[in-house]
Amino acid sequence: MTAVVAALVSFGTFKFASSQSVPDDVSNNFGFTAASAKGRITAEAPEFINAAALVTQSIVHIKVMVSRSSAGSGRYDPYYDSPRQPQSVMGSGSGVIFSTDGYIITNNHVVNSATAIQVILTDKRIFEAKLIGADPNTDLAVIKIDAKDLKAITVGNSDQVQVGEWVLAAGYPFSLNTTVTAGIVSAKGRSIGIIGQKEEGQDRQLGNATTMGSAVEAFIQTDAAINPGNSGGALVNTSGQLIGINAAIASQSGSYEGYGFAIPVNLADKIVKDLIKYGEVRRGLLGVSFPSPSTEDQFLIQQGIKPGSVLGAYITSVQPGSAAAQGGLKAGDIIQGIDDATISSSVELSERIARHSPGDAVKLKYKRGQQNATTNVTLQAQEAAPKSSRMTDADAITSQLGASFAPLSTAFKQRYGLPSGLGISKVEADGLLAQIGLQSGSIILSVNGYRVNSVGDIVNIFKASTNGIMRFECLTPEGQRVVFNLSFGA
Repeated sequence: MTAVVAALVSFGTFKFASSQSVPDDVSNNFGFTAASAKGRITAEAPEFINAAALVTQSIVHIKVMVSRSSAGSGRYDPYYDSPRQPQSVMGSGSGVIFSTDGYIITNNHVVNSATAIQVILTDKRIFEAKLIGADPNTDLAVIKIDAKDLKAITVGNSDQVQVGEWVLAAGYPFSLNTTVTAGIVSAKGRSIGIIGQKEEGQDRQLGNATTMGSAVEAFIQTDAAINPGNSGGALVNTSGQLIGINAAIASQSGSYEGYGFAIPVNLADKIVKDLIKYGEVRRGLLGVSFPSPSTEDQFLIQQGIKPGSVLGAYITSVQPGSAAAQGGLKAGDIIQGIDDATISSSVELSERIARHSPGDAVKLKYKRGQQNATTNVTLQAQEAAPKSSRMTDADAITSQLGASFAPLSTAFKQRYGLPSGLGISKVEADGLLAQIGLQSGSIILSVNGYRVNSVGDIVNIFKASTNGIMRFECLTPEGQRVVFNLSFGA
């Protein structure tokens, strides 16, 4: 996977909310009737009772024990119900019964690093659970309890979910008993940059990190109330069909402030079935890169392209030898469709590709200049990507960023109160850093929250990435702090 240009980015605060089709008769729940001879129109209230009764049968409460090394030190953690302690602590989340024989879907961040997992059913039965598999790139996990004849949830179709559609969120917020809240779908295909990101202000160590693939975020956004403890719970339509797995909230306080985010079930279904069958996710790789979703418009403007003119995923590079390269795709192409689905953004492209396995054949529709074209490609296994295309050595870093670097002296750091930093001694006119406006004399302070003092530090951070988005924090010669992202592709 290759890194591509991004730009200055400003974004809100997002937190994990830890601790379907639209049915044919849905219009019956949303009927509009004339209220009087004067022509006033009123909306009938949607029927939530049946959907609530269905979903609550398939929701479980998950409690996890997390060791001190996983929990960190004494500051408050919004994902748990109490301040972090120097000993083992109890975390809380939710889960969805996927099969009658005990497979349960939850979020990776709910069970990550847990030393023990306990599941409590709505009938108060308690089971010890084991982790079957987890996928940090989608924040999904599967656990298993030894039980039979459970009430599995009915899986819907998230592709057919519409903005404005009524939905219910179900889970165990704040460790309360099963709780159901109602709202509407307020957006689809949201990428908020939370998967793989750690909390601000934490000291970060690279020690045991391992190389991961790209994060996939195409959340369903809802204004149904989701709070800490809801993570891993269900988002369902008014027929009680599962359309998403609740995962995160937009919040400055750690509690609900208006928006929640759920992983679409059409993506989750593929991930969960892989985890059950293989214990891991086998994801097909197309081999293209594109700008970070949060900075895509800015990137296009810098290339002299009007963002509104790009209806699809704008490709910035194609990995040599990849499925995309073999299919004839080139940088500058705009992918606008996969099989029968229209693609309007890179977020949709990532999510659609993530549903496929290595060896799957897909038909891509794309635009090159003013010409429309199609190509058939066979997706590769992720490990098939040429290592030479990755930013895994100093020369590759220098080449990709289009800059030369120089270490800062201890005296310089002390004089200006910098705990770390790597100086940018030269910026190539056509390089990546020049495109986002950085000049010679700027300083890279951190990458993905890790302090950097050398190009080697950046190399190690790229190797240890748990997220396809690299977040750079820099200081300009004028003393202004700026942040930009580098994105990996599908």
